[in-house]
Amino acid sequence: MIFTIADLHLPLGIDKPMDVFGQSWDNYVERLRDGWQASVGVDDTVVLPGDFSWATYLDESKKDFDFLESLNGNKIILKGNHDYWWTTMSKLNEFLDNNGYKTISFLHNNSYEAEGISICGTRGWLYPGFSGYKESSEKYFMREVIRLENSLKTAKTDEIYVFTHYPPMSNMCEGNDFIDMMKKYNVKKCFYGHLHGKSHENKIREEYDGIKYYLISSDYLKFSPKRIK
Repeated sequence: MIFTIADLHLPLGIDKPMDVFGQSWDNYVERLRDGWQASVGVDDTVVLPGDFSWATYLDESKKDFDFLESLNGNKIILKGNHDYWWTTMSKLNEFLDNNGYKTISFLHNNSYEAEGISICGTRGWLYPGFSGYKESSEKYFMREVIRLENSLKTAKTDEIYVFTHYPPMSNMCEGNDFIDMMKKYNVKKCFYGHLHGKSHENKIREEYDGIKYYLISSDYLKFSPKRIK
């Protein structure tokens, strides 16, 4: 089976609580562990689309990775806007090897296959039309479009799911180059996070122009991974 959940915001290496987003985040690490272990099996796959750890540096994230390694399943992590610990792929893979992590891997310009599904994706960025989008955002947004295609090019199955940290468009469904890239490769489903609290109201409607969209922020899922296959 395949599961997904974004925005774990694990604080085990540093003290940074999530109570700014309200009581829904009370005891969230314990709730996440319990919900995860109750639903995910040891042979299942879990995709984590960004904001995994609050750590600023990779060595600060070790307790968070220890926690993740202790959970059931094989985990695939991609970058979020708060994953400041993220570094080069060579250093990330060296970190996994040095700490004996056997169930964790990274999604970056590549893809994975599970249950006949190609798992593709990238962080994403502020999209054109977003209230915070400005001229300087363009190069970062287009870089993410390129990274998405790099990932999609490696897909080995006909059924493709895309995972992205940022919502790929607004709930007004204007469309953009990121959406066009998914359509080019006949993506079936897109899963995204980043939205918390009242921002859940801005989720994309479930289906638009042949692609289904799912908000999978941890607080939206009540800290239990969502089964998607």
